[in-house]
Amino acid sequence: MKSGYPYTRPRRMRRHDFSRRLMRESQLSANDLIYPVFVLEGEGQRETIHSMPGVERLSIDLLLEQAETLVALGIPAIALFPVVGTEKKSDQAEEAYNPDGLAQRTVRALKQAQPELGVITDVALDPFTSHGQDGLL
Repeated sequence: MKSGYPYTRPRRMRRHDFSRRLMRESQLSANDLIYPVFVLEGEGQRETIHSMPGVERLSIDLLLEQAETLVALGIPAIALFPVVGTEKKSDQAEEAYNPDGLAQRTVRALKQAQPELGVITDVALDPFTSHGQDGLL
């Protein structure tokens, strides 16, 4: 008497490499990654984020260099988080819709340098408000 199901296990779908790859449940690759990017004002600026090993705050010029590497690695997109100085924060988050703001300049520079790189921006207002809330009070 045999136990367990199934009693036989046909391997016809796993005989060839191409069919094994097609039947594979999931496979994680660089195509599935979104790289978080924290951008700050200035040139040649680099700050370590201690709570996120390997991630740094970068000025636009250094971010453009990193973007070139990310594209070469096959990473399709970045998530952009601006680090706005206290002097540019306000109750009404005006810097969020400033055409020459940090986020806007960064997106323009990235798309000019690496047009195929997807740029995802955060729509929360907390980086721009003096009270730190995601929206207007």
